[in-house]
Amino acid sequence: MKKLLLPALILLTFAGKASAQQPKGFTVADFKNNIGKVGTLCDTVYSYKAVSDTLTLLNMGAAYPRQKYTIAVKGNQIKLDLSSIKGKHVCATGTFEFFKGQPEIVADKPEQITVN
Repeated sequence: MKKLLLPALILLTFAGKASAQQPKGFTVADFKNNIGKVGTLCDTVYSYKAVSDTLTLLNMGAAYPRQKYTIAVKGNQIKLDLSSIKGKHVCATGTFEFFKGQPEIVADKPEQITVN
């Protein structure tokens, strides 16, 4: 029994430290500090709007108008299944910018978007 107790305590200690080191949530301040830089953000799609054949807006982290940020999918190279996109975990890589005061990442190439 003593042989199992020590490894179990060590495991619990490291598990507690690992969970405490998880990254904090995304904030607008984080976004502002990285304007013009290329980065990747991942979150859940809460709502979307197909503005045209060449522009779809994915609202991430919360539904419009309270979204954390928007992924602007531009052009016709990226094919998304909009009928099932809500609730999916999506990662987007692109330049951090603001559009009408709202955080936005623009994606126009398929390799910029991953849907899980």
